Amino acid sequence: MDERLLEILEDIQPEADYETCTTLIDDHYLNSLAIISLVAELEEEFDITIPTVEIIPENFNSAEAMWNMITRLQEEG
Repeated sequence: MDERLLEILEDIQPEADYETCTTLIDDHYLNSLAIISLVAELEEEFDITIPTVEIIPENFNSAEAMWNMITRLQEEG
């Protein structure tokens, strides 16, 4: 897991345990406004474009899922 990702998440919503939580969306740690901010931050920090079809709970329910999406999008270029 990337420290930059954890820092971005903690800036947006400091109350969640990103090391272990796998229900960030399901348990409403991240709301729609947080997701919009998160997408913008991730795109800028990791030089990726997150297509609308990727903005689904499965990709944002945990930091690990987000990191997997980021690395996949980087590889796809």
